[in-house]
Amino acid sequence: MPNIPPPFSAAYAPDDADIAARLLPSVHLGPPQEARIDRTATRLIEAIRKRDDRLGGVEDMLREFALSTKEGLALMVLAEALLRVPDARTADQFIEDKLGEGDFIHHETKSTAFLVNASAWALGLSARVIQPGETPDGTIGRLVKRLGAPAVRTATRQAMRLMGNHFVLGETIAQALERARPRSGERQRYSFDMLGEGARTATDARRYFDAYASAILTIGKAAGSHPLPDRPGISVKLSALHPRLEAISRDGVMAELVPQLLDLAQRAKVHDLNFTVDAEEADRLELSLDVIAATLADPSLAGWDGFGLAIQAYQKRAGDVIDYVDALARAHDRKLMVRLVKGAYWDTEIKRAQERGLDGYPVFTRKAMTDLNYVACAQKLLSLRPRIFPQFATHNALSVATVLELAGANGGFEFQRLHGMGEALYEQLAKDHPDIAYRTYAPVGSHRDLLAYLVRRLLENGANSSFVAQASDYRVPVTALLQRPADAIVRPQHAAHPKIPLPGDLFAPERRNSRGVEFGARAALDRLLTEVKAETIDLKPIADATPDQANAAVAAARAGFAAWSRTPAATRAAALEQAAHLLENRAPHFIALLQREGGKTLDDALSELREATDFCRYYAAQGRKLFGNDVAMPGPTGESNALAMRGRGVFVAISPWNFPLAIFLGQVTAALMAGNSVVAKPAEQTPRIAVEAVRLLHEAGIPASALHLVTGDGRIGAALAAHPDIGGIVFTGSTEVARSINRALAAKDGPIVPLIAETGGINTMIADATALPEQVADDVVTSAFRSAGQRCSALRLLFVQEDVADRMIEMIAGAARELKIGDPSDVATHIGPVIDVEAKQRLDAHIARMKREARLHFAGTAPEGCFVAPHIFELGDAGQLTEEVFGPILHVVRYRAENLERVLQAIERTGYGLTLGIHSRIDDTIEAIVDRVQIGNIYVNRNMIGAVVGVQPFGGNGLSGTGPKAGGPHYLARFATEQTVTINTAAAGGNAALLAGDE
Repeated sequence: MPNIPPPFSAAYAPDDADIAARLLPSVHLGPPQEARIDRTATRLIEAIRKRDDRLGGVEDMLREFALSTKEGLALMVLAEALLRVPDARTADQFIEDKLGEGDFIHHETKSTAFLVNASAWALGLSARVIQPGETPDGTIGRLVKRLGAPAVRTATRQAMRLMGNHFVLGETIAQALERARPRSGERQRYSFDMLGEGARTATDARRYFDAYASAILTIGKAAGSHPLPDRPGISVKLSALHPRLEAISRDGVMAELVPQLLDLAQRAKVHDLNFTVDAEEADRLELSLDVIAATLADPSLAGWDGFGLAIQAYQKRAGDVIDYVDALARAHDRKLMVRLVKGAYWDTEIKRAQERGLDGYPVFTRKAMTDLNYVACAQKLLSLRPRIFPQFATHNALSVATVLELAGANGGFEFQRLHGMGEALYEQLAKDHPDIAYRTYAPVGSHRDLLAYLVRRLLENGANSSFVAQASDYRVPVTALLQRPADAIVRPQHAAHPKIPLPGDLFAPERRNSRGVEFGARAALDRLLTEVKAETIDLKPIADATPDQANAAVAAARAGFAAWSRTPAATRAAALEQAAHLLENRAPHFIALLQREGGKTLDDALSELREATDFCRYYAAQGRKLFGNDVAMPGPTGESNALAMRGRGVFVAISPWNFPLAIFLGQVTAALMAGNSVVAKPAEQTPRIAVEAVRLLHEAGIPASALHLVTGDGRIGAALAAHPDIGGIVFTGSTEVARSINRALAAKDGPIVPLIAETGGINTMIADATALPEQVADDVVTSAFRSAGQRCSALRLLFVQEDVADRMIEMIAGAARELKIGDPSDVATHIGPVIDVEAKQRLDAHIARMKREARLHFAGTAPEGCFVAPHIFELGDAGQLTEEVFGPILHVVRYRAENLERVLQAIERTGYGLTLGIHSRIDDTIEAIVDRVQIGNIYVNRNMIGAVVGVQPFGGNGLSGTGPKAGGPHYLARFATEQTVTINTAAAGGNAALLAGDE
């Protein structure tokens, strides 16, 4: 029985300094070796700089259109989106928008390469035709109405295709094999990569599987008779084979994806091909290795040395992955191929770790540390020959030279380069070392699928710190390119980037970021699940308060107001910060409570806990500034003028059930920080969460006299709103109830008190033809269906340009079909229940109506109980949706590109103004929409839920609320009154300071 290693496990985001301390001593070589590396790298760099390629490559494009220029960025966006735009009008707008952002007209080409000159010529010609100011209303104007527009469109599309043809080996595997056929007896190794975004639907996954299977057969037939490793290969993406490649869906992934991967591997084995599983994002690493390990264990793959995987050196766990792969190879007595890359999605990994509030980053924040780790991983891989066949993917001359020196004369490895890149380097390498093999990683696919790939390669290699960009810049001396990564780091304490704060310090020094949990880290997720499961939650019914008890609470709060309002702002802030600390320490308890009383999934419960924590810290930080010291105002000599803010009195906080912890604490802590005493009235469906939250605040230092809880239904809320002694109301809920509260306040005699209301909305998203369908599908599904659609910000109405509507709607429906509905305590659940039977009945009635009046695109299946499955309906007109539908129901309306103004009018007619999503690559379109609509939160090319405290202050206009925005810099002031104190300091004999002053 083989000694199978346990599932892969390693620290997800270890400290950079600790890793540097381990790696720095291990990579130094002797002076003779370092000298040989310098000589080899210098020769390769000089070859890159001397090359005069009549066609040109990425290096030439980067030299011509640097990404630090407007032209480079415009070119990147054009390349990413133009070829997927089907209609002429949108294409013309897009071309005009991007060419107007750069100075292509006056761009003088420095390169002799045909690729560069042809692209520059086409873009310059187009820019000359489309002059700024000559294209009224953001469309192609009279100047190019007949002949100009088609010419511009054709020239620019051809420029994009020209670049694409150079970076992609073929649109089909047959074309790619024809181009890859050896010339003049030369032998070249290829690994073919089928281009495309990850699967969003089961149909996508099946299509990708069929494409891989067909490609394996075609490659195998043309592979010849050479043995491995001198045979072609194919790269497969796990995310292309399964639409929910995520840690929480592990059981489903293992059951469905492993057989698929095994099937493809068995086909590759038949032809003795190199079969490489591509790397995924850091949060998918453990799951990917589980899939690989289960596949590799199948006895049918025994005797085949072609199975392999890619490992990313920018991931801190790369060395641990190599150890694990070696253990698998030993256990199954196999030889494996390992492609070592540096990694291409660094910026995304940094952003995700910051958004998730992790303790650190899963990737290195300095490029020099990635390069250092690459060398360390190369050493390890080379030491594992021949059981491991290393494949070093790099265009960095220093990395190539270093690997050559480390490898010695034993062979048993190869280099890899991307098709269209690194030609000069590897041509020189082949001349100097004809015995060293290199493989070309060759993308295969349509121009449409090329887009994201091309832009990522340009971004990856066009950054100022990239070797490819620097090697192409003659101003950078060769000696600078020879600097060793260890010499750039020097000491372990310099391993982390000084300008990239740790995720927890993202908002420092003002406050800490809330702490999250990485679900892709098995140890962290298992620990959280165990702790949540162990929590005992008392869900005994809580008795509603009587009107007399509500009145008594207001009286007690009024009595406690004076002492609390005189409590120093620093003391009040410290209590809120202590509350944040307690929330994080008791995270499992509150997550369990949110799941069992609020019906939250694990992901939603954790997000809500973090939001509540952020509210506490943000309002504490804001309160210190606003209420800490009086503000000295300007004025004449002999007089002091100071402006102070102070509490209003008793604030009533009425919160909803959909965010029973975050909104509840947000309202209460804001009112408390401003110096008010508070009577909090939570939603009748979720009183237990409020009871525990108030208990925590009291423990944190908020006096019982300053904070009172009153539970009950809407009648208790109405009684509190009508009380004559309250100083203000903060409310989140329906527009109907907000109007009722507003009328009650207006009807009262006595002081005029503020109402801070955040209500709902018919929230919309607009997606035009330049939007990436996969990104639209991701963001629509998240925005419309997460939290069972029970968010104020949730997407209700999608406007999609008719030219791309069929494909987008199909993809959205397919992605919705993959969502799991059920018990929120099951980690794999994406959609939990709606809040109660009454809510379900309302939603079921709306679904029944829509089935009669609209076109049904998708209807999910829900289990018994308070569950409502996602539905997608297409409306003939936006006016059919007359009110907010608070659940997982998406309404879609098609629009023609020339009728965008009608779309905006339809949005305005709803009267709501809470959230809006825009998916477009046309900046002019985005700016025009933003300028046109009165909507509180607008999200561009992302989902439209999950506003982050202090980052995206949340609140709407019109029927969606009064403002100011919760979690924003103007919120606390609305809870306070202002007081100006003017003192005549000259009253007692004159201004002594002025009289005593020197000239």
